[in-house]
Amino acid sequence: MPRVVVITENRLATNDWRSVDGQVHDTQRIDFLERYLSALGQAIRDGVDVRGYFLWSLMDNFEWAVGYRQRFGIIHTDYVTGARTMKDSARWYSQVIAQNGANLGVPFECVEVF
Repeated sequence: MPRVVVITENRLATNDWRSVDGQVHDTQRIDFLERYLSALGQAIRDGVDVRGYFLWSLMDNFEWAVGYRQRFGIIHTDYVTGARTMKDSARWYSQVIAQNGANLGVPFECVEVF
């Protein structure tokens, strides 16, 4: 029986904060995602039938295990004001999407957008 893979959650919990320049420089998340997506691209080329990938989560949120202590998303959420700030990882990931993974050095040859 053929097996397919759909990755429904891929995230990294870190202690992100807004820097003096107003930005969130989450280089550790970019490193994590680049390694993960590069390995996923290799798995696809090796014949793994990957049908979907979802980066979780878009925005920082309450997490049952750690509450608000760690951040998960690529969009920083100020829990007091509700203001949202794109993290460096959000800008990086938008380039991955725009280039279909080519900036990872291992482009995804066939991606369907639903």
